[in-house]
Amino acid sequence: MALPANRPLNEVSIHATMPDLSTSDTVYIPSPWRGRIVRYYSAIDNAITTADGSVSLTINGTAVTGSTITVTQSGSAAGDVDSAIPTGANYVNEGDYIGIVTTGACDTTCITHFEIVIDRD
Repeated sequence: MALPANRPLNEVSIHATMPDLSTSDTVYIPSPWRGRIVRYYSAIDNAITTADGSVSLTINGTAVTGSTITVTQSGSAAGDVDSAIPTGANYVNEGDYIGIVTTGACDTTCITHFEIVIDRD
């Protein structure tokens, strides 16, 4: 079995949990490092219903380009992982706040976990 590619040592991640993907909400996390957000992931605790969930990132209130994740309702289940690779406005300084914003479009209370990967300067 082939091993996955090693990640650079300067990549670090921070974790956040949103109590309910189906509610319009924002969770804030302070960045402990200066660098660039290179990707982020979401994982849901249970299936969602009615509509897709939408999540995006902000830094100090400014939208991060290319950061939208769509959590697809059809066939969703606990443990589903989605990801995005931001393309712009994704540089953070130590102490900046990163916002994880959801539109609340789906139904069914769903705890959602996030991992944000930062390439440190």
